[in-house]
Formats: sequence, structure tokens, C-alpha cells
Amino acid sequence: MASDKQDHIVAVVDDDLRVRESLEQLFDSAGIAHISFHSAEEALQYGGLTSISCLITDVRMPGIDGCELQRRMTAALPTLPIIFVTADHDDELRRNTLYQGAVAFFYKPFDGEELLNTVDAAVRQSRTSGASNVDC
Repeated sequence: MASDKQDHIVAVVDDDLRVRESLEQLFDSAGIAHISFHSAEEALQYGGLTSISCLITDVRMPGIDGCELQRRMTAALPTLPIIFVTADHDDELRRNTLYQGAVAFFYKPFDGEELLNTVDAAVRQSRTSGASNVDC
């Protein structure tokens, strides 16, 4: 991980408490600041959205799903890197989310080190290129 990992905050949005706790432990062990939300609605109501450097979201959640969350976050923060995680093996959805701007798409369970490397690369890339995400 790059030495600036303390400079970014990763937001995790997943309705599964176990997944949120697992990701919190992963980011704690790597020294990465993070915030977790149990729903897209909760994340969208968070007052510090501009402090988020990377968003990790489940695809399928009650209420607002990950694709709609991506649309809304992209409207507010066009350069925010978005990483999808899901237990649903849907290759068409995977292709679509990546085509529409997601920086990565992981199937659960995923390799923690690979996720950390992806987050680091996504944050560095968004800071230098101004890359943008669009709809699912």
C-alpha cells in the first residue's frame, strides 16, 4: 500500500453485518480509515461524502441497490472510484458495472490483499486522472 493510505477514507456499503465487520477488520489491519453503512440510503445521508476517497458497495441490497447508489454518487462525486462486491455470480451484471465505470468487481468471498491493492490503485488513479464513473 502507498504511504498516503492514511489520507483516504474508504466507505463500505453492505447490508450484511458480517461483510461490513470483515472489511472493517481488513482496513484496520492495513491502517486505512473507513466508514461503514448498512444501506445506500444511510450512505447518501452521510454529511461527509466529499471526504470519501473510495466506495465499496454490494450490488443487491434492500431499497436502493448498488447500481442506483453508483448513479447518485457519480452525480455528486464524479471522480469517486467505486468497487462492487457481491455474492451473486452474475457475469452480465459484472460486465455492465465495469463498462459503466466501476473500477473493480469482486465476488464474495474475495482476497483481502487484492481488495487492498485495488483500493490503493483506485485512489491513486482518481487523484491523478480525474476518472469518472457512470450509471450501471
